[in-house]
Amino acid sequence: MNAAVTGLPAVARDPAGRRVTVVGLGRFGGGVGAVRWLCSHGAHVTVSDRAAREALGPSLDQIADLDVTLHLGGHDEADFLNADLLVVNPAIRPEMPLLAAARSAGVPQTTEMNLFLARCPATVVGVTGTVGKSTTTAMIGAVLSPGRTTHVGGNIGHSLLCESDRMSAGDVAVVELSSFQLERVEQIGVGPHVAVVTNFAPNHLDRHETLAAYAEAKKAIYRYQASEDVLVLNAACDATRAWADEAPGRVAWFDPAGEAFELSVPGAHNQANAQAAWTAVQQLGVSREQAAAALRSFVGLPHRLEFVAERDGVRYYNDSKCTTPDGTRVALAAFAPRRAVVLVGGYDKGVSFDALGEALVARAKAVVALGATREAIIAAVGAHAGGDRPGVVSADTFDEAVAAAKRLAGPGEVVLLSPACASYDMFTNYEERGDRFRSLVRGG
Repeated sequence: MNAAVTGLPAVARDPAGRRVTVVGLGRFGGGVGAVRWLCSHGAHVTVSDRAAREALGPSLDQIADLDVTLHLGGHDEADFLNADLLVVNPAIRPEMPLLAAARSAGVPQTTEMNLFLARCPATVVGVTGTVGKSTTTAMIGAVLSPGRTTHVGGNIGHSLLCESDRMSAGDVAVVELSSFQLERVEQIGVGPHVAVVTNFAPNHLDRHETLAAYAEAKKAIYRYQASEDVLVLNAACDATRAWADEAPGRVAWFDPAGEAFELSVPGAHNQANAQAAWTAVQQLGVSREQAAAALRSFVGLPHRLEFVAERDGVRYYNDSKCTTPDGTRVALAAFAPRRAVVLVGGYDKGVSFDALGEALVARAKAVVALGATREAIIAAVGAHAGGDRPGVVSADTFDEAVAAAKRLAGPGEVVLLSPACASYDMFTNYEERGDRFRSLVRGG
């Protein structure tokens, strides 16, 4: 067990027989992982989630075999104030009134990620950044797994908490860490042995409110490292260059335009991800030859610039995981100018679309705007359009948007779902959005 387990509340170190409320079951695995781990350690678990049972179906299916009390469709104050411990989903805002009331009542709180990081005996490689962190995480795992027992999870969609009891000091855990997961790490004061920051740009301002607060959350990935640990930073990212001065340990730089790897996944951004992954695995003694062989066969992740199908000479790509304007700009750069019909729009996270509008004008053949942000995106395109404006269509529904994109694209061109926004205005998550896109494309 990691010595840092002492940073956890006492009840979290040994929850047997204690009343534990998991606040937010969620849909990305963390809540499920926490429930399963707590039950396996003898806790009496209550799940409190404001979502209705119908919305949580897949997550509930994964805990159906457990003796768990479910309070769904709203929160009950008693579940917070009468608990011995709260395990809080990262999607829950720290300032939630019931969490504040529990703090005032002296009820300790932690998170699924804190439970994992504090207890994990393996060498941890942590990956964060605004874009590219999921693919970089998966690439690192692909490079390391042939030679070492490797566990890949975190924000990428797979909880590692239950696996931690079976890990050993010789294993490696490669963990994608979102800003939401990082903002409570100070409770345990733990940092990964290798911390990777792919890049930094505005995002999640609906949650963090200011760019400075978002940056502070990201910086937690290295703030608690030891002197023997390593921080991997992007040499081409002006926003994170100064972070090197704050690193407790050594800094290793990656060059997104470094000696290229042979990749099967498209785009300069994936070369940047590969360079970040290569720099990270070097810190664990991996040779370039080993890295190159693994990266050559890496096929990418679902919903990350994923090729879906070719229909009537048009190639369709699913980039539903792209929830930032910068991510969409990167995706656009993977295709020839004026050859892509781009579907953009969704839930409003409070970020600017100005640079995205400029990129769409410069590179898109046509733009199909949808969701809560569609008017803001249309305005951003209009602000940069001039006389060579791409065609712009406003769609009321997702299905209408895909149908419009099909009409606008011709042979030799691309339809690209790269929304630049979260999915919550229309879908449960980006996976459901991407799955719907696949279905509409493959269904003809």
